[in-house]
Amino acid sequence: MKVTIIGAGAIGGLIGQRLAATGEAQVSALARGATLAALRERGWRVKQGETLATGPVAAAHALEDAAKLGEQDLVVIAVKGPALAQVAASVVPLLGPQTLVLPAMNGVPWWFCQGVPGFSAGESDGGSGGDATLTSVDPIGAIGAAIPLANVIGCVVHASASTPEPGLVDHKMGRGLIIGEPGGGASERVQRLAALLERAGFEAKASENVRLDIWYKLWGNLTMNPVSAITGATIDRLLDDPLVRDFCSAAMREAAAIGAKIGCAIDQSPEDRHQVTAKLGAFKTSMLQDVEANRPIELDALVSVVREIGQRVSVPTPNIDALLGLTRLFGRVHGLYPQ
Repeated sequence: MKVTIIGAGAIGGLIGQRLAATGEAQVSALARGATLAALRERGWRVKQGETLATGPVAAAHALEDAAKLGEQDLVVIAVKGPALAQVAASVVPLLGPQTLVLPAMNGVPWWFCQGVPGFSAGESDGGSGGDATLTSVDPIGAIGAAIPLANVIGCVVHASASTPEPGLVDHKMGRGLIIGEPGGGASERVQRLAALLERAGFEAKASENVRLDIWYKLWGNLTMNPVSAITGATIDRLLDDPLVRDFCSAAMREAAAIGAKIGCAIDQSPEDRHQVTAKLGAFKTSMLQDVEANRPIELDALVSVVREIGQRVSVPTPNIDALLGLTRLFGRVHGLYPQ
């Protein structure tokens, strides 16, 4: 089986190493700079505690040019949201009719509202409805044009990892991968991929409603990520402050109302979710880690897109609007979000 990882960072590196270690796949990487050099020299490396796991990647399969790799069976996209539009074109040479594309990324993907009943089009679509592009995450439609929806498998990642140095993944916790057809329902190809991921050591679940799984994870990340980014606080401190906790709950109620209109109804209260989140303790969100590392923040796929969908289905979002405005301004002041 031929697999290519685009974005050999924390999550991409974790998936790449585990798949390579099975011996069932030739796992290539599209990378550059120090990460490319590390992969060529040392292969896939994942550290968990004091244990270092490795996986082979031949120099001929760690490249900057996708055209040299040819058609693949599976392409895993694990870049940060702001980089996806730039790398989308590199997916094209890897695609064949049966190629699976697995975006292992945070937030709402570009395809999320395609074909959703009652979802009105934005201005860029001229009011066509249904298949309207989410301009927050795919501003000019470049991602959707490069990656056919027929090739896509939806994915939710429940794992925490970082990259202390190029090419080395520090796996903190979690092995969950939820995958499913964008349009819902069961399929043989999803079952086969879930089985492969299970053999690679993941807790893989084949979902018949992956859109709901995506929205549910977003429901928590929507507030915890940006509030932690602008305050510098770990999530235990966010939840311990009653005013901050109430603000997050209000934004989550708005997101739940949006979900109910797009087939992603959530049957929990914000307080239910806070109790689950609190079990993580003094945890730094991915967006806070990006701020501390002076990396661009993934604001659009987590917050801007929720506001956009809310506008299109006529759900008022005053708290989400405030959260977006504050975090966007913070990002611009610190050079972490486009002006």
